[in-house]
Amino acid sequence: MSMASAFQKIKDYFHGAISELKKVTWPTRKQVINYSIMVIAMSIGIAIFFGVLDYIFNLGLGALLS
Repeated sequence: MSMASAFQKIKDYFHGAISELKKVTWPTRKQVINYSIMVIAMSIGIAIFFGVLDYIFNLGLGALLS
């Protein structure tokens, strides 16, 4: 493979990638903010759930071992 051929393939790759990115429907700023808030809220909710579950199992295990 010649050097010119390699550069042509790289150029074609980036041209194709840019072409595909122009077809993407990007979310609006409001959607990004709403989705981010939902992800953060769900993460906190799941962390609290597992924290409570861990605490309950810890109490149960402590009762079994004592």
